[in-house]
Amino acid sequence: MSALGCRSRQRGRYYRPWDCNAQHTPQRYLWRALIKKGAKRAERALLNEEIPARTLRLIAADGQQVGIVSRDDALMEAKRSAMDLVLIAPDANPPVVKVMDYGKHLFEAKKTRAAQRRNQKQIHVKEMKFRPGTEEGDYQVKLRNLIRFLEDGDKAKVSLRFRGREMVHPEIGMKLMSRIEEDLAEYGSMETEPKFEGRQVVMILAPKKRRKH
Repeated sequence: MSALGCRSRQRGRYYRPWDCNAQHTPQRYLWRALIKKGAKRAERALLNEEIPARTLRLIAADGQQVGIVSRDDALMEAKRSAMDLVLIAPDANPPVVKVMDYGKHLFEAKKTRAAQRRNQKQIHVKEMKFRPGTEEGDYQVKLRNLIRFLEDGDKAKVSLRFRGREMVHPEIGMKLMSRIEEDLAEYGSMETEPKFEGRQVVMILAPKKRRKH
């Protein structure tokens, strides 16, 4: 028997010491499967007999502050609740433990992290290229794309490339960049002012935060 309890016939699952003589069924012990075999120590708290301190401050499963008790009494409380004794504040004096279903706790925490990743908006930088001689119809199409980028919450990178003798009149390109900035003022704000990078001018606009009504 390990510190966590006996090893189940179900591959990679462990049960509490007081469950070892019970009749196990997957339905009954679904939430009692604590740690997969080979789990790293840094990924979980100390449980049950792994807790070294002899005196502990105990929090019951319902959140009630039980107070300072011996480790044996804390383990007995966890056994009565058919749950785990989990070390939640090892640096406190005395260390703080709580009675909980640790397997279920890990499962719920994993679901929460996955939901947060799904809801987290990743901001991308999307580029639109212009030329000093971009025609009006093409300009309007590119402008609508830039508006869409900003409304979607992405940053817009505007690049204007000069060719050949176009470099003789850089003011034409800078005037076009100023027009783009003005046309997008409602949707984005300047993050990086227009600057030359070789034979092109580049600026970056960040989306404006919309007011919540």
